[in-house]
Amino acid sequence: MRLALALLALLATPLAAQTVVSGALGAERVIDRLDVADLPAGGVSRFWFRAGETSTGQRWLVPVVVVKGAQPGPRLLVTAGIHGDELNGIDVVHKLVARLDVQAMAGTLIAVPGLNPPGLLQDARQFAEDAGRSGANLNRAMPGDLEGDAVAHHAALLWQNLLRPNADLAVDLHTQSRGTAYVLYAFASSVRTKRMAELLAPDVLKLDRGDKGTVENTLSDDGVPAVTLELGMPGVFDPEMVRRGVEGLMNLMREQKMIAGDVREPPATMVVGNALARVSAPRGGWATLLTPLGARVEKGETVATMADAFGRVTDTLVAPVSGVIASAFTDPRRGRDAMIVRIIHMKDDPDCAYGCP
Repeated sequence: MRLALALLALLATPLAAQTVVSGALGAERVIDRLDVADLPAGGVSRFWFRAGETSTGQRWLVPVVVVKGAQPGPRLLVTAGIHGDELNGIDVVHKLVARLDVQAMAGTLIAVPGLNPPGLLQDARQFAEDAGRSGANLNRAMPGDLEGDAVAHHAALLWQNLLRPNADLAVDLHTQSRGTAYVLYAFASSVRTKRMAELLAPDVLKLDRGDKGTVENTLSDDGVPAVTLELGMPGVFDPEMVRRGVEGLMNLMREQKMIAGDVREPPATMVVGNALARVSAPRGGWATLLTPLGARVEKGETVATMADAFGRVTDTLVAPVSGVIASAFTDPRRGRDAMIVRIIHMKDDPDCAYGCP
């Protein structure tokens, strides 16, 4: 009778542990689900998270670092590497984790430096399992579909078992795409996320409703305020961009009272806009940038020239609006309609409060 009552009591009690451990790889545990409530306070935990399946029937392993402060507080999710050629965010995560004093910290940092293992292996923006396949954009696939294709399945496992259950607020780290570069550039889609973005101290803040399926917007739509922070150019660890990314995240953590210190307000030089004007190559050829990344330009000002294979100038490209050059090419080989620069500006339109085309 006592045994039966004990069993009934056990069944009636909700199970506290939600993290599902499936094995180990070296010193790190391999998990199928993370619940940071299970982890000891005042400690750093490292895991391999089993996400989607490879074409040879193995599982993609995603690195996860959890820094759980000695005191309770919010859960800040920081992700990087959802595009496999965008690397600065990974170094930001590594250096941020190394800077934190877990015993003096409140709340939890959940850091995921490499959401897209196949893209990282192939140095590809997309979820590209091998060099012969173009793959899909993992940052348009959230929240995924467990019954969907390889990309949707990978996204669903990340979303359901790692990202969404462990986030009170989030920052997704990116860079520009191959052949181009950003200034330090943040996206925000609401009053709350605008404040979060300001605390990251970007050069440019774009008020932007964003694209369906991104980490930022899928979290925000589900009640978790999230922003995207773009850190320069792909394929490198840029020490200055990484330093600024770490400092910005620590400033956000101070605002959340996760770490001690004064909160720094955004720089007076920060540019806020709600629209981008794109200057494109009218034909293929060799581009020369005449106004540097981050420069302020006036409408009609020359920003670049195009030349043919013999070096003869074929086109002079001008700014269609006044604003600041937020992104620009780094590879002078420009195909027809390739991006030359994007100019951020503020469009006076009540429908554009948080983003215009």
